[in-house]
Amino acid sequence: MAARKELSNLLGADIYGITAEEYSLGRSNVEVVARMIDSGIRVVQYREKQKKARRMYEECLKIREMTRDAGVTLIVNDHVDLALLVEADGVHIGQDDLPPEKVRELVGEKMIIGLSTHSPAQALDAAKTGIDYIGVGPIFATKTKKDVCDPVGLEYLEFVVRNIELPFVAIGGIKEHNIAEVSRRGARCIAAVTEIVGAEDIIGRVRALRKAINLKEE
Repeated sequence: MAARKELSNLLGADIYGITAEEYSLGRSNVEVVARMIDSGIRVVQYREKQKKARRMYEECLKIREMTRDAGVTLIVNDHVDLALLVEADGVHIGQDDLPPEKVRELVGEKMIIGLSTHSPAQALDAAKTGIDYIGVGPIFATKTKKDVCDPVGLEYLEFVVRNIELPFVAIGGIKEHNIAEVSRRGARCIAAVTEIVGAEDIIGRVRALRKAINLKEE
């Protein structure tokens, strides 16, 4: 498991920000990440599926500078090479990407590795691989990923809460109107994608999400 101080941001995070330029109202990923940082988000994942490698490198390098200056943990989705080149704090991979053990060989012990999971079996297997956290979802239906599986529902989230010791991030279709329920079921760190990047006022939306989380007990 990574022993970097940046992991503490993940362990203590309430909201996990993810870029999605397609839904960002014409704003660049750099602009959106700047607003995420201003909103107090401490973990940002750079996720970009459409751009050429050179453009992703240039953009992610700028985001790396911004996050480093702000003390924000930067995770790169899928692209292990990109994560290494920009000296990101971590990489997040999916079930069909390189095996976690091989990714660890590439990035070493200091880089955070996250793995998406969609079932109890995958979560149990992930716990044996030496990764640092898992993604749990999609909790609800989502359109931000073209190849996403069907929603796993709150039942899978509850399984992870009860049975998996690894830190986890709940993700998938989470909005202001349902984030309290996700938190109530045991999620401490929650990813919201379009709900954040698609908001005209990102800082205000993050504030509203945090308010909803804090009202979960009422």
